[in-house]
Amino acid sequence: MIPQPTVKTLTRKIISFRDARDWAQFHNPKDVSISLALEAAELLEHFQWKNPEEIKKHVKTHKLEVSEELADVLYWVLLLSHDLKIDVLAALTQKLKKNAKKYPVAKAKGRHTKYNKL
Repeated sequence: MIPQPTVKTLTRKIISFRDARDWAQFHNPKDVSISLALEAAELLEHFQWKNPEEIKKHVKTHKLEVSEELADVLYWVLLLSHDLKIDVLAALTQKLKKNAKKYPVAKAKGRHTKYNKL
C-alpha cells in the first residue's frame, strides 16, 4: 500500500511549486479565493443538468476529470489556509463540532431542513 501524504506534506509541495515559479506575488487572499471558486465551478460543470442516473454514469466514465477538479479545489484550499495561517484540519474539527450542535441527530436525521427551521 502506498503511504498517503499528510496535509502538511501536500501544503509544502504546493508552496514549493508556487515558489519555484515566483507566483506568491500574485497570490493574495482575494485572487486565491477567486481561483478556489472557479475550480469549484469547474467541478460543478460535471453535474450540471444531469439527473441522478446520468451523474452516476458520468462519474464512472469521467472519474479522472472529476478527481482532477477536486484536486484543484483542494490545492487552493490548502494554499489559502497556509497563507492565512489557518490550521484547516483544526478549523474543520471545530466546524464539525459546531454543526453537530446545530444539527442534532434527533432533529436532523433524514431531513434537509436548515438548522434554524428544525
